[in-house]
Amino acid sequence: MLSIRRASDRGHVHHSWLDARHTFSFANYYDPNYMGFRSLRVINEDRIDPGAGFGKHGHRDMEIITYVLEGTLEHQDSLGNRGTIRPGEVQYMSAGTGILHSEYNASSTDPVHLLQIWIVPDRDGLEPRYEQRDLQQDRNGSSLQLIAAKDGIEGAISLHQDAKLYAGTIPQKESFSYTLQPQRHAWIQVARGELSVNDTLLNAGDGAAISEQTRLVLEAKTEAEVILFDLA
Repeated sequence: MLSIRRASDRGHVHHSWLDARHTFSFANYYDPNYMGFRSLRVINEDRIDPGAGFGKHGHRDMEIITYVLEGTLEHQDSLGNRGTIRPGEVQYMSAGTGILHSEYNASSTDPVHLLQIWIVPDRDGLEPRYEQRDLQQDRNGSSLQLIAAKDGIEGAISLHQDAKLYAGTIPQKESFSYTLQPQRHAWIQVARGELSVNDTLLNAGDGAAISEQTRLVLEAKTEAEVILFDLA
């Protein structure tokens, strides 16, 4: 079964400095039919104006992944971490018992475009943790690479959940095949471009929930940047 979440159907919030699209219910946007998928709780696509951002705020008991598509995001947190995240890099926080952080567009002239992803951990009360990776340095030649997984298998960022997160770019007219094990589920999020998933066309911003299928074929109609979640 493949169920599509079209980009145009997502929740939309527009402030003077922020344009945000919510795949699942988040903050003041609520849709009882879209409260998440398996352990995947949030996919927010944010565009933040130059010099603007989210002031210091708290999270707890959530695995948070930030994936920058364009621009530069500046991060600071209560663990003492401070840095910038650019395209080709990914940031991870295990909020655990509680963490405070801020996120700002580091540029005074250009917007920043990012995806923020939340995954529910397999238990509460974990010790907060922060990690940042340069995906370009880790690329091994495949179109999509494993960037986060339970227990950090294959050198990925270690998640506290039975989930795998793949990301990358599929060149135009090329394809990527993936096998889901029995009783596993997938969510595919198209960050940029256009591709088909098992002959179903998806455009930028579209997502697809997949269950009861084992073989996934992602074929890029244009160059496409994709995030694939393999979930229990």
